[in-house]
Amino acid sequence: MKKLKKLGLPMVIAALMVVMAACGGGTSTDKKETAKDNKETAKTEQQAEVSGSLVLSGSTALQPLASAAAEQFMSTNPKASIQVNGGGSGTGLSQVSQGAVQIGNSDVFAEDKNITGLVDHKVAVVGMTAAINPKAGIKDIKKADLIKVFTGKITNWKELGGADQKITLVNRPESSGTRAIFNKLALDGATPAEGITEDASNTVKKIISETPGAIGYLALSYFTDDTVTKMSIDGVQPTEENIQSDKFPVWAYEHMYTKGEPTDIEKAFLDYMMSDEVQNTILPKQGYLAVTKMKVERDASGKVTKK
Repeated sequence: MKKLKKLGLPMVIAALMVVMAACGGGTSTDKKETAKDNKETAKTEQQAEVSGSLVLSGSTALQPLASAAAEQFMSTNPKASIQVNGGGSGTGLSQVSQGAVQIGNSDVFAEDKNITGLVDHKVAVVGMTAAINPKAGIKDIKKADLIKVFTGKITNWKELGGADQKITLVNRPESSGTRAIFNKLALDGATPAEGITEDASNTVKKIISETPGAIGYLALSYFTDDTVTKMSIDGVQPTEENIQSDKFPVWAYEHMYTKGEPTDIEKAFLDYMMSDEVQNTILPKQGYLAVTKMKVERDASGKVTKK
């Protein structure tokens, strides 16, 4: 104590500060370095490049979105290879169930095709409506008349106030989810009359655009120009707002089914499908609706309830 007195209070305080700095200063630096290292590690993990190959098949209604998302995914993950095939919902469900592909794209629930043991991933909502050749002169149709058109009871557009043109039906095959949804929700389950049958939505659109009097049905994602007319039904237009509230009832979930829980590149791509980039940017540009923005939900039996 005598020595401390001789040193004087200012020097004692200075000595104590040196000791504290020596003990605590290193700890503060270590914490900063540790935090920096953790941040860099998290950044590296977040940006870890995905590799491997992935094959999807099925719904052609979902194909434009899946292809656009796959292209963007591969641009940031050059070691990943993703192939998106069509073939219809039935084909996609069968192939993923058999293990021929990793993801089966479908407009319908797997239960509708009597397929079990799959894991459902709802990635979007798509609206569907009748598509007609513009020269027919019809933009709106009553649901009762739409059923008569597709069942062959009305055969000329002049019967509905349109041009004097013979009606040509363009259908999808039985495996098509678009056909299943349209028949169920737009035609009240009626069986369409015989007509042209085409497997791909792009081909259906092309035939309708080139054939006077032709009518078919397409997902809203295919109405990207004025080569075909997007029909309203009973005066209700297939807008985003009307679909979200079920005022326009011809819509479906876009499912990506996996056989068991997804892993590796499957999981990475499905997580990407639900990311902000896809849901808020790619998805609306492609003409789809976000599942999270729906004001109603529909179960496999077709029952619609408000959220």
